[in-house]
Amino acid sequence: MEGNQLFPVFLKLNTIHTVLIGAGPIGLEKLSAMLNNSPQANITVVGLTILPELQAFADDYEGVKVIQKAFEPSDLDDADLIVVATNNAVLNEEIRVLASSRNLLANFADKPDLCDFYLGSIVTKGDLKIAISTNGKSPTIAKRLKEVLNDSLPDELNDTLQYMQALRNTLNGDFTSKVKRLNEVTSSLVEQKDDKEISRPNLKWLIWLAIVFSFAIVVTVFWHKEPEFQTFVANINPMFYWFLLGGFIFSMIDGAIGMSYGVTSTSFSIAMGIPPASASMGVHLSEILSNGIAGWMHYRFGNINWKLFKLLLIPGILGAVSGAYLLSSLEHYSNYTKPFVSLYTLILGCVILSKSLKIKAKGAAKKSKIKKISLLGAFGGFIDAVGGGGWGSIVLSTLIAGGRSPRFSLGTVKITRFFIALMSSLTFITMLNGKHWEAVGGLVIGSALASPIAARVSNKISAKAIMLSVGVIVILVSLNSIIKFILKLV
Repeated sequence: MEGNQLFPVFLKLNTIHTVLIGAGPIGLEKLSAMLNNSPQANITVVGLTILPELQAFADDYEGVKVIQKAFEPSDLDDADLIVVATNNAVLNEEIRVLASSRNLLANFADKPDLCDFYLGSIVTKGDLKIAISTNGKSPTIAKRLKEVLNDSLPDELNDTLQYMQALRNTLNGDFTSKVKRLNEVTSSLVEQKDDKEISRPNLKWLIWLAIVFSFAIVVTVFWHKEPEFQTFVANINPMFYWFLLGGFIFSMIDGAIGMSYGVTSTSFSIAMGIPPASASMGVHLSEILSNGIAGWMHYRFGNINWKLFKLLLIPGILGAVSGAYLLSSLEHYSNYTKPFVSLYTLILGCVILSKSLKIKAKGAAKKSKIKKISLLGAFGGFIDAVGGGGWGSIVLSTLIAGGRSPRFSLGTVKITRFFIALMSSLTFITMLNGKHWEAVGGLVIGSALASPIAARVSNKISAKAIMLSVGVIVILVSLNSIIKFILKLV
């Protein structure tokens, strides 16, 4: 018969004794794979030469014993499972014969013909574990599939598993009735519309109407409150086109890496002579439409974590309104606040540059998730309003560094940003006598044009290269503003 004839099983390595032969780089890889999935595994490592990294790794696990010596047949006396990680063909064949005579299952690194079983790539989401096998043909393909599944499957699947266990414990009746009830509950996981979108009709229209009406309200308030806005519509300043181009580029960058729109737009605005409060107002006004569109697109793609959305929304709005009120109150002192905002954007530029140089490789161990989401939202909203940006740099980067899914974090931060930008903008409009409509209008239209495109290409651009470029540009622009301020004092 053709095809993969392997039968998958999941072993309780903490209840059996595994012998790992070989303590070099391949041995470390095998040991890491077993312990990352079974931290309480009972493993004896035998090797003539012990890799220091392997010894250091093994020291953190009570069930692991490392013995530095040449392999002997007696090493298999208490073994239940054998994993061989040597490049010694003669030794491998000897161990193969010994394993067969003792009816022990053995795995040989990069020697599929000698193996009784394979160590496949594994995707873990809490209690959910998925093993991938290519029948020994291509471990590289298995690793790539693991990366795809890790990015595609939300971490919240584990929460669903816990809910299902709690539900199952409450069910009464025979096995058939329990299965029927559980099937009804889980059917929503696979039932989709013709366009492959999970059905959330009420929520979908609520979000769309909120975006449209919110933008209409802001435009109406401007028209009746600000005569200069009407003048701007009639006589467009040439600077508008620079901000139109800038808004488009900054929004594309933000869509690709999930951050830096605020800091790049603010740095650009201040460099063009816009006061900090007005610059922040322009940034947040442009983000109403751009983040509304981006959030809508991410919703369509299923990239929203609604539990995270609820935790970020209210604290983020409160922090943003407070920051907008404080900065607007200091608008008359813009000549003095501008260097401080430039210093803030300089720091953010350094943070972005640092992150671009420290992006971890796929498969790196994740940190425990951050717990104080509401405090993070409030702090991010406040700093974002005061500095004209930073919501993505602070909130998104913290969520991802804390082990949350990058795709779901990006989508959630985007749609939350829409509501935060809306409330910040209304606060700025109330506090300020609006000016610089060429900057505001250019950023609004430019970012709106880029948002649908940016949401689609966010997973197709090298985040590291973009973050590196953005970090350098923001640092240079911020330093230029600070140096100009210092020269004026001199």
